[in-house]
Amino acid sequence: MRLLLVEDDVMVASGIKLGLSNAGYTVDWVGSAERAEQAVDKDSFDLAIVDIGLPGIDGLALTQRLRGRGLTMPVLILTARDALHDRVQGLDLGADDYMLKPFELPELLARLRALLRRSQAATSAVLGLGPLEMDTAQRRVTLAGQPMDLGPREWTVLEYLLLQAPKPAAKDKLLAALTGWDKEITPNAIEVYVSRLRAKLEPAGVALRSIRGFGYRLELVAPPAHAREP
Repeated sequence: MRLLLVEDDVMVASGIKLGLSNAGYTVDWVGSAERAEQAVDKDSFDLAIVDIGLPGIDGLALTQRLRGRGLTMPVLILTARDALHDRVQGLDLGADDYMLKPFELPELLARLRALLRRSQAATSAVLGLGPLEMDTAQRRVTLAGQPMDLGPREWTVLEYLLLQAPKPAAKDKLLAALTGWDKEITPNAIEVYVSRLRAKLEPAGVALRSIRGFGYRLELVAPPAHAREP
């Protein structure tokens, strides 16, 4: 999942970005509302984290502008203002949730997971398809009851596929979820991670289908005869 962090405090932004990156998210950071608008013009994001106290155009006005552009990605506002009016105003202007500073990283991660699930119409931290189960809170994946060993980018691809299932996932959306401004991944690199996942999933009856000209979809199929119980 690719997140946009809008925070003008370098130390705060660095800490948040590090924590989110370690949790498996791709995070792009900007320090002003103006740069945030440039970012959403150029790239696609799954969620935005917006500090209210930005220089110039503040986070409340930015949230209103994002909604005015028709962007539906979840917006989580950060604020040091412990005032009911500010929180209500932020929600009324289009924010989906808010957090008061200072906050603990585990709570931020939990709120992000909830917002992302809601945006994808998922209702639980546990995503699944047949024998495949992903616990996004515990960062654990099992296939037919056995743990799966996944690299960070394999995890990101599989999470996105599960969030979309049974609908297909667009290849460009997968690429955006993996790509940040500080590291470029070519479209062909997606094929590498898909191939690795396919090799791990298909023996248990979970197919990763390629949809020509669009992307990929997870489907349940009968496992190969040699993989079935006698």
